[in-house]
Amino acid sequence: MSHSSADEGVTVVQATCPHDCPDTCAMQVSVQGGRVIRIAGDPEHPPTHGALCTKVSRYAERTYHAERVLTPLKRIGQKGEGRFAPVGWDEALDDIARRLKAIAARDPHSAQAILPYSYAGTMGLVQGEGMAARFFHKLGASLLDRTICSNAGGEALAATYGGKVGMHLEFFAESRLILIWGSNPITSSVHFWNIAQQAKRAGAKLVCIDPRRSETAEKCHQHIALLPGTDGALALALMHELIANDRLDHDYIERHVEGFAKLRERALAWPAARAAAVCGIDEGVIRELAREYGSTRPAAIRLNYGMQRVHGGGNAVRLVALLPCLTGAWRHRAGGLLLSSSGWFGQARRNAWLQRPDLLAGRTPRTVNMVTIGDDLLRESSPEFGPRIEAVVVYNSNPVAVAPESAKVAGGFAREDLFTVVLEHFLTDTADHADYVLPATTQLEHWDAHTTYGHVYAMLNRPAIAPLGQARSNAEVFRQLAARMGFTEPCLADSDETMALGAFDPDRVRLEEVKRKGWSRLAIADAPFAAGAFPTASGKAVVDAPGLGVPDFVPNYESVQSAPALAARYPLAMISPPARHFLNSSFVNVPSLRAMVGEPVLEMDAGDAAARGIADGDLVRIFNDRGSTLARAEVAAAGDGSGGGNGAGRARPGVVNGLGVWWRKFGRDGTNVNQLTHQRLTDIGRAPAFYDCLVQVERVNATGAAAAAA
Repeated sequence: MSHSSADEGVTVVQATCPHDCPDTCAMQVSVQGGRVIRIAGDPEHPPTHGALCTKVSRYAERTYHAERVLTPLKRIGQKGEGRFAPVGWDEALDDIARRLKAIAARDPHSAQAILPYSYAGTMGLVQGEGMAARFFHKLGASLLDRTICSNAGGEALAATYGGKVGMHLEFFAESRLILIWGSNPITSSVHFWNIAQQAKRAGAKLVCIDPRRSETAEKCHQHIALLPGTDGALALALMHELIANDRLDHDYIERHVEGFAKLRERALAWPAARAAAVCGIDEGVIRELAREYGSTRPAAIRLNYGMQRVHGGGNAVRLVALLPCLTGAWRHRAGGLLLSSSGWFGQARRNAWLQRPDLLAGRTPRTVNMVTIGDDLLRESSPEFGPRIEAVVVYNSNPVAVAPESAKVAGGFAREDLFTVVLEHFLTDTADHADYVLPATTQLEHWDAHTTYGHVYAMLNRPAIAPLGQARSNAEVFRQLAARMGFTEPCLADSDETMALGAFDPDRVRLEEVKRKGWSRLAIADAPFAAGAFPTASGKAVVDAPGLGVPDFVPNYESVQSAPALAARYPLAMISPPARHFLNSSFVNVPSLRAMVGEPVLEMDAGDAAARGIADGDLVRIFNDRGSTLARAEVAAAGDGSGGGNGAGRARPGVVNGLGVWWRKFGRDGTNVNQLTHQRLTDIGRAPAFYDCLVQVERVNATGAAAAAA
């Protein structure tokens, strides 16, 4: 939908924010003379309610950025130098197709030496895994296990509830108690935060459970600063207290929970004192939280993905997800839990039509986990791994910056024998390693369709302006490559508009409303699990899940409990949440946003800093066996736990917060915090354990050399 405004020559186009955020906002883009002059939230779209975050309100600045790539580029320097020369589209696409065809033609399995690498640079169904999936399925390339953000929590939630489903965003406003668990919505979900504030003004209590005293934590009534990776222990202790004090909804458990007896046995082994020792908090805090949670109606949990980025993240999510089942919180539309709503879209999204897995034609290519790309790019051919990776096509991602153990990732992409193509807006760390960089359109320049994981509205994005320069949409690039590869299937020629308008099942989504408004709400009950009916085989929430068993606390790979010798050398746990004005590695190069963030920082507890001779503002080196990076220390004054001013007081004892995700090239020494993270996977979901990381910190002098502690 587009319409003219009262302003002379101004057209307003309906669009959708493409970024990896649960809010998935409806945008109204004002265009005059072919140029975007304003981007605002749609006031009629209930979740957006007319407001956009600071990042996306500056989306035009990103689109018109002076450093945007607007012509195809061919490498002329060494990999990683970022030296390129302009080249024509035909020359670039002909050469890319020729080289991919040569790899794929060697034998029936050699196409697996080609790897797509993508994630959520756009969440769009067309410019994400739409035409790209069709192309790579036809080619027979390796499949990518896209696990880098949410897979541990997502698979854990599905094992418990039968899908990634939960309560409705808007009904949190009616909750009387809200646990904001592993989430900093002021940074990552501002529209949920606005709703939580409505509840707070109506008398609800807000409790933030997070190792870091985040911007959200300091504005809640209570902050519980547990140690990273101990959320499962806290959940078990809360269950222990609920059971011991009979704060259970026995009728709901009997009717709608499968396997409670086994969960009861496990929880009774976790009294508050035991969990308090593991979590690094006071046992009285656990008892009081259990009392409040068990006696307040309605009570809701806004769980987010921060807490599942550790070894035991999947088990922890399963345990937290069972809490509202024990108290019967699901009986109320303002009770229950929300981690992800993406499962509600189920059959509403035409995945098979969009991605066409039938184009594999019976082939079963290997699957490469995107988390282990650092190791996998350095592997030789073997019977276990398959052929060596010879070509990577990167779109909607910046793995050199965002993948763990990034020294290995950069080393893999630096291979001279690796052919790399990157579809991008800017010369990111990954693009600097490419043989070809192809200029991609932004959300303001192409069609797309969107589902969400924070609410239940199907969304449409219309292009507001023509592509700048020579930019082309991802889908157009893969259409062109398919033609040059000689692929003749008609679906490989579908237009962006055809795919966007065909992305939803017309029996489940009101398509005319989507076309008219840009969005339409799915028909989901207000209190979807008031009478059970979870989308599991039994219709009940599941405790003893097939292949997973009964959930339990799983300690971090790197902790005093599980690795005491390692902890003796690297005694500080490091988490790396996003800086407030960044979103993963997006927006890092937007000058106004980077100016707000300043520089890479490490938040430290005053006692931990003093023990190392570190003062607020000192340059520090953070290091472990995998590498090191530099940052500016932000330290609270002694006794200042306020959490105010430049992050002062945000770190709890024993934990440092390395805010990310900076592009490596913007780091002081060409690195970022992922130099320190490892590639080991979570207990469920094959996902990364970014926040399961031990480090040491030392002060350095102005030249970067280590300084002796005072």
